[in-house]
Amino acid sequence: MSHPRDARERTVWYRSQFSSWMIPVGVVLAIALIVIAAVDASYRAVSLVLLLAAAAFLVTGGIKVTVSSLGVTVASALVPFLRRTIPHERIVHASARWTRPMEIGGWGYRWKPGLRAVSVREGDALWLELARGTNFVITVDDAQTAAELVNQYLPGSGKGR
Repeated sequence: MSHPRDARERTVWYRSQFSSWMIPVGVVLAIALIVIAAVDASYRAVSLVLLLAAAAFLVTGGIKVTVSSLGVTVASALVPFLRRTIPHERIVHASARWTRPMEIGGWGYRWKPGLRAVSVREGDALWLELARGTNFVITVDDAQTAAELVNQYLPGSGKGR
């Protein structure tokens, strides 16, 4: 038996995705650089600057992706205040497809002309076609479900709003 859904009820899709190598590399790199900085003062400045590379691996090695009535949000799993939300009003269409990191510029947060991406691995990816003519890509499991929900929330779909 089905029950009518409350008009205020909204569907939310949520996934976390972690790189199998980015976080371990970031941890090892950070530890090594801290040890070098502590042991040899002549390398201290360089080591501390290179810690930014370790931080980049750690910050982008794990992500949380949410599709809700507010839009699509991708956030760092380690530093959740580092996030990007794309409201549905800025999305023309969503789709899912198998994506290789080199196709979208590499691993981590990438930007190139006409494309922004958050890539933690090869595989399923959510592709958002934005109103300004660019694409935003997020590699995440079950991207097809996310794309279907995004398309339901788009203005003019008659659903989700």
